[in-house]
Amino acid sequence: MTAPSKSAHLLGQKIGMTRVYDENGVSSPVTVIKVEPNTVTQIRTPEKDGYSAVQIGAGDIKARNSTMPMIGHDAKAGVAPRRKHAEFRVEDGNESNWELGQSLTVGEFDEVKYVDVIGISKGKGFAGGMKRWGFKGQLASHGVERKHRSPGSIGGHGNNAGKSGRIKKGKKMAGHMGSKRITVRSLDVVRVDADNNLLLVKGPVPGHNNAWVEIRPATRLYRSKAAKA
Repeated sequence: MTAPSKSAHLLGQKIGMTRVYDENGVSSPVTVIKVEPNTVTQIRTPEKDGYSAVQIGAGDIKARNSTMPMIGHDAKAGVAPRRKHAEFRVEDGNESNWELGQSLTVGEFDEVKYVDVIGISKGKGFAGGMKRWGFKGQLASHGVERKHRSPGSIGGHGNNAGKSGRIKKGKKMAGHMGSKRITVRSLDVVRVDADNNLLLVKGPVPGHNNAWVEIRPATRLYRSKAAKA
């Protein structure tokens, strides 16, 4: 069986931030991601599912906190119920590189220099224009009504195509902020600690501490990093 290290995705939990020092004593701020061994819980094939993909599961959960369908689903792979599941596509025919019940560890990223991290950003609730979009707000001098954090008039931003006077969709206004799926690309892999199941990356990782994130080898590098690679 060929090693799937260059295309494997893994699930982990964001632990927090710290800093590490290289051999020259240079400090680097890093985000620590705990990547316990993942298990292949399902293999999708074009004949059965119409596409090729690999599903992985991670994290322990008590059976009473899971559901009967998920317990039975994970039992087919010969593992206890998994807390989190994710699926990643592979090229047709390459799904044979994985086996049902196979264990994937953080060591899959030993030869990977850059990774993409996908997670759900922190939810901020209903936020105003200044917090959500960085508006500077109204003047706070004498004679100005107490609307200093107001976004201002929007009547002149209506659609003047003759069909309606409504504001166009996507107008920067107050609304729900955060709690969205975010992909941070091309993060430097600073260290892979296989003994402690830790992955240290340089850069921001979406979500709160202990949030689940998906890690994959970088699919598209920035120009400066592509030159180094």
